[in-house]
Amino acid sequence: MTTATLIQVRVNDKPVEVPEGQSLNALLIQLDMPLQATAVAINEDIVARSEWDTTILSTGDRIALFQAIAGG
Repeated sequence: MTTATLIQVRVNDKPVEVPEGQSLNALLIQLDMPLQATAVAINEDIVARSEWDTTILSTGDRIALFQAIAGG
């Protein structure tokens, strides 16, 4: 059995280890984020929800998660 190589990313300035080759969508599921109410930026670039499955995380990525708030 092979062990997955882990890489480190930063999520809202906190270090998080994820398997190499993990998608952004898999990270959000791992973090138990409410997917319908979350916006994401990687290295200060907003990532469209349609690209979450195909966006592969890299060592050192800075991921910012934002919760949508209802109201005004």
